[in-house]
Amino acid sequence: MPTTAPAFSDATASDSALRRFLFGLPGVDAVGLEARAASLGTRSIKTTAKAYAIDLAISMIDLTTLEGADTPGKVRALAAKAVNPDPTDRTTPRTAAVCVYPDMAATAAAALAGSGVKVASVATAFPAGRAALDVKLADVRDAVAAGADEIDMVIDRG
Repeated sequence: MPTTAPAFSDATASDSALRRFLFGLPGVDAVGLEARAASLGTRSIKTTAKAYAIDLAISMIDLTTLEGADTPGKVRALAAKAVNPDPTDRTTPRTAAVCVYPDMAATAAAALAGSGVKVASVATAFPAGRAALDVKLADVRDAVAAGADEIDMVIDRG
């Protein structure tokens, strides 16, 4: 069973403790973010660097299906795409993960077995994150037991 890092054990002790921790986090510097994004948009990138950057981006992607109508077949098709993103170019790297609802994690794990592509699953009362801590923890445990390597969670900050 996963353990909580000692630095965060107080923050995860209860819903109210988690809320206090989250509200205490610093905000995003919107002005600095906009300035940095604007400066990056004007830079010229050479062809080899661009190809490297594209491959790097592909290798960091989580292909995701979070539809109410998801089926095992759709999850297997997405897994095949994650393992072979560009059928015309076998040198294209695999994606990082396939992200599914917890009830499809076992299907994704079976389809991705041995490929090196991880299984990610949403949890913690996705999409709103509005549930009691024990419900969120049970949701995470179920996803991990079904084969999820990573958990994507939504945190209710309000």
